[in-house]
Amino acid sequence: MAGWFRRLLHKSKSSSAESSLNSSRSSSSPSSSPSSSSAENCSSTSMSLVRSVHLSSTLVSDINASGSARWAKSYDVCICHSEVDLELVEELVSYLEGQPESFRCFLQLRDAAPGSAVVTELCDAVQNSHCWVMLITPSFLQDPWCKYQMHQALAEAPMANGRTIPVLKDVDRKDYPRELRNLYYIYMALKENSFRQIRDTIMRYLQELCRNSTSRTD
Repeated sequence: MAGWFRRLLHKSKSSSAESSLNSSRSSSSPSSSPSSSSAENCSSTSMSLVRSVHLSSTLVSDINASGSARWAKSYDVCICHSEVDLELVEELVSYLEGQPESFRCFLQLRDAAPGSAVVTELCDAVQNSHCWVMLITPSFLQDPWCKYQMHQALAEAPMANGRTIPVLKDVDRKDYPRELRNLYYIYMALKENSFRQIRDTIMRYLQELCRNSTSRTD
């Protein structure tokens, strides 16, 4: 009787140990492993990043192509500003010219021809640029030359289509120039974000310009 009881007890312990082992194996199964899920997410993120970089490179290549409509004008963007805001404008120009697209910026105090009439230089800057950034500050609103260049830009492209880019800084909505009320503006709160918005707006216009030019020649 004692021998039978010992055999039953040994069998019960063996079954318990085997059940515990199976449970441990199941919990460590690769299909439910957190590290496996993390690796899959990491792989997905990496692939998305690669696609994003590839798309960005393709877009830059499109507007930089030798036959691109981008090269029909001397500048990609003309910055219209008051002399009081020159320091901020120089930061913006440095940012745009340092982008992978190497945007060509017209900065009046740097690029205007010495000895030329102011009116001539302002008109040429508008006509020879694809886009026009209007840095609208309290000083801009008081500067007659800034207003003159703004009107020249509006006369050059009255329907705008992304070419005129108003940027408000330290100006109330009620003081926004009436001539630009039909255009959305960028409000400069965080400088870095505003610079990126300006860059993206110029890029979109150049991409659209190149696409339209290509479709007309096909």
